Amino acid sequence: MSHNDLDELIRLFSKLPGLGPRSARRVVLHLIRQKEALMAPLGAAIGRAMESIRTCTTCGNLDTNNPCAICSDTRRDPSVICVVEELADLWAIERCNLYKGQYHVLGGTLSAMDDRGPAQLNIEPLIARAAKDNVHEIILATNATLEGQTTAHYLSTRLESCNVRISRLAQGIPMGGELDYLDDGTLGAALKARLPA
Repeated sequence: MSHNDLDELIRLFSKLPGLGPRSARRVVLHLIRQKEALMAPLGAAIGRAMESIRTCTTCGNLDTNNPCAICSDTRRDPSVICVVEELADLWAIERCNLYKGQYHVLGGTLSAMDDRGPAQLNIEPLIARAAKDNVHEIILATNATLEGQTTAHYLSTRLESCNVRISRLAQGIPMGGELDYLDDGTLGAALKARLPA
């Protein structure tokens, strides 16, 4: 391995989230020390993933099949679609193992600062899915950020013409949270979203 190859590996690893140049150097050195046990299998796995992983044309999930395993699962409720910003959000909801409906990945949020409008997001396919007779509820599971709220408001407006119930994830006090330590926005959201006791 030439010095240029090392520099290129470090440069590529430093582009990954959470890895700067220093962390990337440590990762690359660790891989080189573990060539047979780590580097060779990692290279082979990346090559296979490049060939086999594709985007689900129904929901935007990543899988080796199209439609993905979630969209193909007949045990899931096709009448409910949970709209998320990114794939990581879909995975987070799946981790809790409580939601048994379908998903729709937007691919981001509306953002004037980043010059990202409706045309840059996976919105039109969502409207088409929501207009189908078998869809009864759309859950807007965008983040509680300004961009997430803006996107949810825009989607609510666009979905009004479809005959579906539109809901949002509850916001407020996290499990184990103490009122004295909560920010004003979180406490305010919890007060507005209060439930009967």
